[in-house]
Amino acid sequence: MRLPYVPDPPPTSTPEEAAIVERIRARRAPRPLQPLDLALLHAPAVADGWNAFLGAVRTRTSLADDVREIVIARVAVANQAWYEWMHHAPLAERGGVSRKGMDEVVRREGELRLFEEDGTLKPAPEGLTEKQWVVVCYADEMTRNVQVREETFARLRELFDEKEVVEITATVACYNCVSRFLVALDVGEKNGLGPDAVH
Repeated sequence: MRLPYVPDPPPTSTPEEAAIVERIRARRAPRPLQPLDLALLHAPAVADGWNAFLGAVRTRTSLADDVREIVIARVAVANQAWYEWMHHAPLAERGGVSRKGMDEVVRREGELRLFEEDGTLKPAPEGLTEKQWVVVCYADEMTRNVQVREETFARLRELFDEKEVVEITATVACYNCVSRFLVALDVGEKNGLGPDAVH
């Protein structure tokens, strides 16, 4: 990492900082604090807000595991955030995304498009369900272009209800934040390694 990690256990100077560390430990349990936590804890108030936001996005939405994790995995690929990929690709597979589907998510370079130039809907690649393919394309457009094509959004809206659309959008936005932090500071020392180096 480009900065030293905070030691574990993290030093605290106030009861409030100690409470922040405990909240982060509670969310991570039974795992120990992660390198991302030990980077964020240089700024305890930021780490606390991050923990609350990520906790809600990761564990308190109504999204199916495959949808949530494949979205995060595609954001990781688009941003070359291989530390993020390392953590979320296995979760996507455990959540129901096939190995062939994950190969499609990581091997497809460049911008993904849900529709042909003539407006024809492209079929989902082998190994991905229609819902998985639509959210992967939506995540890709949000990440690469920020603006999402009307036809892509309309297809997403046909497959998911309003709550799910908000949750998918928040997940893509959230993990773009995460990946940019990870890559800029080289948290986990994965920059430049690619997906095969972190399996």
